[in-house]
Amino acid sequence: MGPIIPVFGISEELNLLIAFIIGLGFGFALEQAGFSSSRKLAGMFYGYDITVLKVFFTAAITAMLGLIFLNYLEMIDMGIIYVNQYYIQSAIVGGVIMGAGFIVGGFCPGTSVCAAAIGKIDAMVFIGGSLLGIIFFGETYSWWEELYNKNFIGSPKLSNTLNLKDGVLALLVVVMAVIMFWLGEKAEKRFNRDDIIKEI
Repeated sequence: MGPIIPVFGISEELNLLIAFIIGLGFGFALEQAGFSSSRKLAGMFYGYDITVLKVFFTAAITAMLGLIFLNYLEMIDMGIIYVNQYYIQSAIVGGVIMGAGFIVGGFCPGTSVCAAAIGKIDAMVFIGGSLLGIIFFGETYSWWEELYNKNFIGSPKLSNTLNLKDGVLALLVVVMAVIMFWLGEKAEKRFNRDDIIKEI
């Protein structure tokens, strides 16, 4: 669930319940933001709807600032926060596959579950395709193992890589978000598709 839990001595069972409730809230927020619509999600790539950019960038900034302030208040142990391991080649290949799947299918793994939960058939098909891809990768892992494990560089933090303090990096990310939102608004006006947006 998170390293904030040990501070308050919450049991593992209650920890899982909290994680479940947060998961329900996350799914509800996705649906309310319109992320159960593949047209709205695809709109990010075509420029006529930047809701995805706004929601996920805002969520990332909120989480980032929350971690920084909780760490400052000594309410969270940053030392036990898991940072994903980074393999350069597999990250690039996986990113290309993920991006292509997002554009073609109109969903990412999380939003597809959100859409399937409210009965969207295209999302169910998307999940089926994802499962087939997972099974295929698992069964043929020996084919990709060398590429998958190539150029492992540990679990780097961007602030450490750029030799910046966490607060300075956070400020730069916030500034970047403001610029991206401004550019996104310009793109929405440039590539306006009222015919699609009204159907969402």
